[in-house]
Amino acid sequence: MMMKKIAFFLLILFVIEIQPQQNQNINNNEAAGKIIDSFIALHPDTVAYKTEAKSYRWNYEQGLILDAIYQYWKLTGDQKYFDYIKKNIDYYILEDGTIKTYRMSDFNIDNVSSGRVLLYLYELTKDEKYRKAADTLREQLKHHPRTSEGGFWHKKIYPYQMWLDGLYMAEPFYTWYAATFNDPDAFDDIANQFLLTKKYLKDDKTGLYYHGWDESKEQKWADPVTGRSPNFWGRSIGWFMMAIVDVLDVFPQQHPARNELITVLQDLSKSLLTYRDSKTNLWFQVLDKGDLEGNYIEASASTMFAYAFLKGANKGYLDYSFFSVGEESFSSILKHLVTKDENGFIYLNDVCSVSGLGGKPYRDGSYEYYISEPRRVNDFKGYGPFMLAAIELMKKSNTKKKTIGLDYYFNNEWKDGKQWHYTWDDKSNGGFYELGGIFKQYGAEITSVKTAPSPEALKGINVYIIVDPDTPAETENPNYIDEASRNSITEWVKNGGALLVMVNDSGNCEFKNMNLLMNNFGMQFNEVRHNLVTGKNFDMGKFDNLPGHPLFKGVNKIYMKEISSINLSENVEPVLSRGDDVYMAITKFGDGYVVAVGDPWLYNEYIDNRKLPEEFENYKAAVNLVKWLLDLAN
Repeated sequence: MMMKKIAFFLLILFVIEIQPQQNQNINNNEAAGKIIDSFIALHPDTVAYKTEAKSYRWNYEQGLILDAIYQYWKLTGDQKYFDYIKKNIDYYILEDGTIKTYRMSDFNIDNVSSGRVLLYLYELTKDEKYRKAADTLREQLKHHPRTSEGGFWHKKIYPYQMWLDGLYMAEPFYTWYAATFNDPDAFDDIANQFLLTKKYLKDDKTGLYYHGWDESKEQKWADPVTGRSPNFWGRSIGWFMMAIVDVLDVFPQQHPARNELITVLQDLSKSLLTYRDSKTNLWFQVLDKGDLEGNYIEASASTMFAYAFLKGANKGYLDYSFFSVGEESFSSILKHLVTKDENGFIYLNDVCSVSGLGGKPYRDGSYEYYISEPRRVNDFKGYGPFMLAAIELMKKSNTKKKTIGLDYYFNNEWKDGKQWHYTWDDKSNGGFYELGGIFKQYGAEITSVKTAPSPEALKGINVYIIVDPDTPAETENPNYIDEASRNSITEWVKNGGALLVMVNDSGNCEFKNMNLLMNNFGMQFNEVRHNLVTGKNFDMGKFDNLPGHPLFKGVNKIYMKEISSINLSENVEPVLSRGDDVYMAITKFGDGYVVAVGDPWLYNEYIDNRKLPEEFENYKAAVNLVKWLLDLAN
């Protein structure tokens, strides 16, 4: 009987291991949604391995997966993804900000990584528990043990050691925290972590980076002269690459080390092409030993490199040829490493489950060690980058370096010594921080136009946005849209620019000069105030009978309150109307386009549902608007 039970148990394990049957074609452009939906279906309650108790503790793999889902939510605006993120994080974060199962005294750099998701949630909800939890992780970094030159130890139990993995575990969170809470001095420290890694772990001959470095040179795996571990483990370099491209999202443009970080990324990216397998266009577990017995094409390294190449190209850090490399590698991942079962669930195979240095039992960093570690299907360390790479593919479209210019001249309100209200940097309710983020998600650059829109000022601008020009009640000496500005804007549109104009309601916007501009395009805003809303009666501002226009694809209900209507000439196309009143319109003018909206309806509080009930889908409409404008700007 015992033998039968053992045989049955082995059979079950075998079935679990091979459950992915065969791969069906997955289109690159549609991959992200299918991959993420498959993951959530397989893990509906929590990001954890069902048979691994320690995975239910606060850990970096959860943060990796939730960050990917957050990035997808930012692209789609679908509330179910935000809810999944929040549910998973709320399992660990108590109302007083305590992080369940976390102990600062461990000084484990891995435990910092998930803090980035805390910052996302704090920014969106302003719930202090997320801020307090993030503060705890930042406090760990203040006291975390370091090398003599300031490099973070990987863990307290691994003294004097820096591992490539640790850069991803600490620096993205550290960078986001510094940017969110205005800690400019932290950026020097963050840059130093990367530059120390380059100093001690880069191999000048291959251009690759070793897995770890022991400052004390006491570890058995450490070279007695250099302190380096002996091999180039693929995933460790993948962590390092992902850390750079993620940190650059918010690392200050003016910081002197920013270009150094980009150069590190560029040099390493070129080196990795040398060690890419020519048959599969992917990478081996031990990068430079593809011809040795036992080595294999490893999924997490391959997905990480694909992600870094795709994002690096989308952001302009890498030559755009790397997008093609990443796209080709992603297609190869689908072909060689991905399978689907009869239920349509997607499985990523050949992910190295774990690798490290030292510890108990002792890991010597040898080639034999790395190829001996077990592989796991759908290991989160591979599946997270798999999601992220798919998301970067979604951003390809045709947005190569289109520039979005937001007017800061006609809308020129100041508060506490800082320009605010409908500006890119304004994270308060009335700012356009979230809208700017969507433009950047789709590969565009955002900039401010702080002067009158002369031909020189509009040079290089693909989409020009004017919002709510000032009245004397708002600004002591407002800048009006004068004849020279009207002529420049009209000529710019005629030559192919896409102009988006969003006004306000009667009494809150300068209409006279604005309408002199809009008359050039066959439109005129009416000084009225429609869709009045009292208190939290949000449905008073709803539009739910939406037309079949690209702007409202997949959108069921939007919110616009206190809006102006628009009179149109016969050549102008209405986009959103109610009865005889038009609230959005578009017209082609020369080689360009003009889009008019009777409200600045996509500011922060009405785009990220800070105030709105979740059934309002302004975010989805904002995503559609961004894609639509970028298409018009072609």
